[in-house]
Amino acid sequence: MRRLIIRKALLPAICLFLLVPIGCGKVEKMENTNLFFNMIMQDGADPWVYKHTDGFYYFTKTTGDNVTVWKSPDLTTLDTGAKKVIPTGGHGIWAPELHYIHGAWYIYYAMDDGDNVNHRMYVMENTSEDPTQGFWKQKGQITDETNRWAIDGTVLQVEDELYFIWSGWEEDINIRQILYIAHMSDPWTIDSERVEIARPALSWETNHSPNVNEGPQVIIRNGVINLVYSASGSWTNDYCLGLITAEAGNNLLDPASWTKRDEPIFKSANGIHGPGHHSFTTSPDGSEDWIVYHAAKYDGAGWNREVRAQTFTWNEDNTPHLGEPVNPNQPISLPAGEPARVRFEAEKGTFGGGAAALESSTGSGGEKAGHFSEEDSYVEFSVKVDQEGEYALLARTANGAMDGKTSHFLLSVNEGRATELYVVHKGWENWGLSTAKVPLQAGDNLIRFAKGTGEAELDFFDLRPLFFSGTTK
Repeated sequence: MRRLIIRKALLPAICLFLLVPIGCGKVEKMENTNLFFNMIMQDGADPWVYKHTDGFYYFTKTTGDNVTVWKSPDLTTLDTGAKKVIPTGGHGIWAPELHYIHGAWYIYYAMDDGDNVNHRMYVMENTSEDPTQGFWKQKGQITDETNRWAIDGTVLQVEDELYFIWSGWEEDINIRQILYIAHMSDPWTIDSERVEIARPALSWETNHSPNVNEGPQVIIRNGVINLVYSASGSWTNDYCLGLITAEAGNNLLDPASWTKRDEPIFKSANGIHGPGHHSFTTSPDGSEDWIVYHAAKYDGAGWNREVRAQTFTWNEDNTPHLGEPVNPNQPISLPAGEPARVRFEAEKGTFGGGAAALESSTGSGGEKAGHFSEEDSYVEFSVKVDQEGEYALLARTANGAMDGKTSHFLLSVNEGRATELYVVHKGWENWGLSTAKVPLQAGDNLIRFAKGTGEAELDFFDLRPLFFSGTTK
């Protein structure tokens, strides 16, 4: 049973960035924080993020029947970024990737006609400066002459040469997924035979059927091509990342140029299950390398996945040292160059309708806001900002309702119309990330989390100004 913590009703009020407490009663001063819990999106698989020369991050993931591109000035605020939905006219849209090649944008994605057997790779082009603007032109299917099942295509650029790497079937039956490479004459055309560079053969790659090598991603360091791929069953806790390498000066269409490591380089640990399909990027200031990956939401969650991110370092042989997935309840530093946020611990809010502060074994301050069980249950916070505008709200939330369904808080600002704040079902003390864009006026504001559908709890929320396209950081 959770112990209820009785508190005197206070009205915490913070001057965001100026950090000047206001209001009545004794108010604990809040501080900016450079820490976050490493979830980026509470729903999603096959994350791809690209940091462009304009300083913005462009992100996409599997959304099923379209390609959606998010744009954000920072890595940890992707979910509140501007977004563009691009129709494809197909089904089973998997693992899209956004590349900037020869002065134009290209999206590569897997698509079928409703039957997985017919999954093939396709590409579209946009010549606008900003991929969330302008027109996306379908360039059609990208394939070698076998025209067999293909997913998870990515582009490798080595000097002036382009190569396409993907996961495909050897024949027309789903026995195993093999990694293939082929040369490209331009960003939408393969002009060579496909060459096998990796097939599932090791014990940790063949422990589920079908056997899987997929999700190839490339990062090059000092002439070493690191192809990091996903292996084992994506629907299991055994999903993990492996590595094959090649020297940039070698013949990349020769299978002998590629060497596979015997052990996975990133696998389940610290309460994170099935870490897999990923992409690489850097911090806003370029000083840190980051991996963005998906993982199961809980033990045995299968294809019910979320997106996480963390830093990595390098081994002496120029291969990535990914380490282990960060403990989800261990805060880490924001990417270098990201502005700090102001954090509001939920237990320090003003409660009503039976909602209250509770002990929490995994909460950031050892407590959380819960008992949102009555129609009028709420917790609210007084927030003072020095500039009017839209702000990113990033809330650490949990939903362990017995019915297993999605829950919502009703989020309102200054007693305006409430909007639903989605809280994914993962279990109590297994925190997700609920995000919203909130308009704040210069001066005092009142932010309220009220009971919506289902059951939910709140650990804290962070606020920071929301930057838009065309602004500078």
